[in-house]
Amino acid sequence: MKSYEKNKNLVIETHNLSKNYGTTGHAKSVVHQVDLAVPEGCIYGFLGPNGAGKSTTMKMLLGLIKPSEGDISILGTPLVSSGKGVSKEKDRLSILKKTGSLIESPSYYGHLTGRENLEILCTLKNIPKKEINEVLSIVRMENQQNKKAGHYSLGMKQRLGLAGALLGHPKLLLLDEPTNGLDPAGISEMRDLIRSLPENYHMTVMVSSHLLSEIDQMADYAGIINKGKLIYQDSLLHLHEYSRRQLKLRTDNNNRALCILNENDINCTLLENYLTFSETSDEKTAFLISALVREGIGILRIEEYQKSLEDIFLQLTGKQMSL
Repeated sequence: MKSYEKNKNLVIETHNLSKNYGTTGHAKSVVHQVDLAVPEGCIYGFLGPNGAGKSTTMKMLLGLIKPSEGDISILGTPLVSSGKGVSKEKDRLSILKKTGSLIESPSYYGHLTGRENLEILCTLKNIPKKEINEVLSIVRMENQQNKKAGHYSLGMKQRLGLAGALLGHPKLLLLDEPTNGLDPAGISEMRDLIRSLPENYHMTVMVSSHLLSEIDQMADYAGIINKGKLIYQDSLLHLHEYSRRQLKLRTDNNNRALCILNENDINCTLLENYLTFSETSDEKTAFLISALVREGIGILRIEEYQKSLEDIFLQLTGKQMSL
């Protein structure tokens, strides 16, 4: 297990989770041996390009798609064991009662009001209708509850879907691209809503997205999937360590400058005509520049550079590299 898992209860845990489509010998692997570990009480960002396998994975977690192989445990209860299907129907129903979800686009009856849509869900879930006022307050749509859902904006439809997922006070919430198609204001509002759920309502949230910038602003942990394979899983803090600032230096004698920097215990690399090393204090940087000048080396350019999280994400998903 990763270090961040050691002192955490895992709400979602999978082992070798896989999904193949097609006949034997011509099967296409959509999800391949994914080992998820989602700690309790966190927001877990599930990242990947479109078509990477995010939705398929989340549907398997909900029992909507049968895995080809692998194990799934939700809230400490086995859902699937070794790809043989749902272990027990009563276990599956018990898990689903504690789980809320919004997968792909929200479902609703357009000719009914938002409140009437939620009343139907209460009946289907056998949940007291008194909970409707609470979820409407959480998603901040009390003033729109009596408006027909078909007349809602995309953002309001997403809120209605989230309200439906929150009925029954779930311990686990799975949200698939909840900000997809929203304008900047709608994205900000949805992000704030999601961020409030673990602390205010003691939920664990797994949210998928193809935008690292969105996950970076709401999640504690991240798993990155590409072409069906989980290529990164750890805290976002750990991911940020790979975007530390660096200094890039170009001189009129880079090879000699490299030797001098190394002699001063600076771990430096020469790449594309630039010397690159981790950012140091201003005093240390000034000392190094003076040392180079004293050796007769001309300083042509010095730049501060920081690799963005987007750069790291593209590097991981574009070049199939693992941190």
